[in-house]
Amino acid sequence: MRLRTSAARSLVAAALVAGLVLTGCTTSRPRPAAPDEVIKAATGRLTDACLTRQGLTPPRPGQGPPPAAEQQRVSGALFGTGPAELSVTLPTGHVVRAHTDGCLAAAQQRLYGDQPRWFRTSVIVNNLEPEADRTHRSLADVRDRHRTEIADWRQLREHALAAATTLLDTPPPTGDPRP
Repeated sequence: MRLRTSAARSLVAAALVAGLVLTGCTTSRPRPAAPDEVIKAATGRLTDACLTRQGLTPPRPGQGPPPAAEQQRVSGALFGTGPAELSVTLPTGHVVRAHTDGCLAAAQQRLYGDQPRWFRTSVIVNNLEPEADRTHRSLADVRDRHRTEIADWRQLREHALAAATTLLDTPPPTGDPRP
């Protein structure tokens, strides 16, 4: 996750929204087998439910784009608004920020059990290679220096996979939109 500018962060946010549109967020398909896909499906289900509770229509495949004002409302509800509450400064000097008030943050909190910790850990782990390049160290050396973060990342991801599997295997009762 190399987010050097606000334009890059905006591009990532747009790509995530596009991914949710293309994948349809949630579907009635069987639970995927790959761990990343299980977590992604559960995240989509949670974010869909969150948007729906706010009176917003989750993006669907084949659906034309909503008016700009609606897109802004969905984006704000999904990613949060105002100043970002979470921030990590990487050894490369780049600063990555995130919100704690959007549907995506709520989904991460539910799945990972600790959204701020997941944010910090995943940003660091996803940027080990740029750190190695920037510091002229081997990737193995950088991984060794961040073994605590890597262990946290694995622990949080295991928690998310278990929570996602439970969520996808036990649908909400009829009439209850809250997963």
